[in-house]
Amino acid sequence: MMADVQTPVMNRVGYEQVHVVRSGETLLDIARNYELGYNELELMYPDMDPWLPPRGQEIVIPRTWVLPPTRYQQVVVNIPEMRLYRFFPEHNLVKTYPVGIGRQGAATPTGDTRVVSRVKNPEWTVPEGSRQKVGRAVVPPGPDNPLGDYWIGLDDDQIGIHGTNFAWGIGRRVSHGCIRMYPEHVEIFFNEVAVGDRVEIIYAPVKVGIQGNKIFLEVHPDIHDIIPDMHAHAEALLRQRGLFSGIDQQRMQRVVTARRGVPEAVGSVTDLNQP
Repeated sequence: MMADVQTPVMNRVGYEQVHVVRSGETLLDIARNYELGYNELELMYPDMDPWLPPRGQEIVIPRTWVLPPTRYQQVVVNIPEMRLYRFFPEHNLVKTYPVGIGRQGAATPTGDTRVVSRVKNPEWTVPEGSRQKVGRAVVPPGPDNPLGDYWIGLDDDQIGIHGTNFAWGIGRRVSHGCIRMYPEHVEIFFNEVAVGDRVEIIYAPVKVGIQGNKIFLEVHPDIHDIIPDMHAHAEALLRQRGLFSGIDQQRMQRVVTARRGVPEAVGSVTDLNQP
């Protein structure tokens, strides 16, 4: 019998699919077709040529996620995961989208912020350091504009969530700090948010989830080298949730070492506090 343990609500969502690689497809094409970022397939298939994946090969499409921690249940962006979550608590619904984030030296800042503006067909004010390369200070709306067709401004006036004219940058660290979305996703997301909505930008390379009676760990690379010991970090999260006694520690170690970015079963809630 479990003793004074608060079992979390179910928070692993989605399902896996299988795709057969077709002639001429790249991993980047496949990722976009399944609403993933490039990083999500790269972690699953690190040895596969992204430009010439083997024709006819079956690959697993990792469309399962552990929901991130959130205080406000509105918008959460998880930096190591390169994924955005839009919560609709009134409907018991969550939608999720892959994103591109700030490159090395221009990292997307973490912290709590809010939506302060929504702009269709935005102009791009080119950062001073890039103006010589771009050849102008302002880029008007259109196919050359890296902001795409929609801008969701945050209360740091240099940072926003926006579309892109370079879809292969989703699931990569390529921006000046902004959060990029596929064109087909940002149009939907633009209409899902309002000025004043809270946005939590977090750094959570390890997430803990429950589905049925299984305990899941989802572990991503520590892309900014912030966590000194990922194994100790994962253990601490499991202990905080009252789940550590139900864990197969060897499985946990394998999942943390592999860092494949997908939820993997590491134990059972039925084993909590069993002798």
